[in-house]
Amino acid sequence: MGIVAFLLIGLLAGFLAGKITTGGGFGLVGNLVVGVVGAVVGGLTFGLLGFQTTSLLGSLITATAGAVILLFLISLARK
Repeated sequence: MGIVAFLLIGLLAGFLAGKITTGGGFGLVGNLVVGVVGAVVGGLTFGLLGFQTTSLLGSLITATAGAVILLFLISLARK
């Protein structure tokens, strides 16, 4: 997957994670940045669990899950 596709998936994942989590996250731009970082977190987490994605949809699900995890951890740290 190219870097542009990775960034686009991360941006979409951040948007979706902001909609999924309560409180809305960090606004649109903040959620997009969290989505890109969350894509890395999701890839590492799913990799440690033994899952590997090969499709665009699988990559989006992985990135969104990582972004949701990251938003959850950040919300815990803010309290």
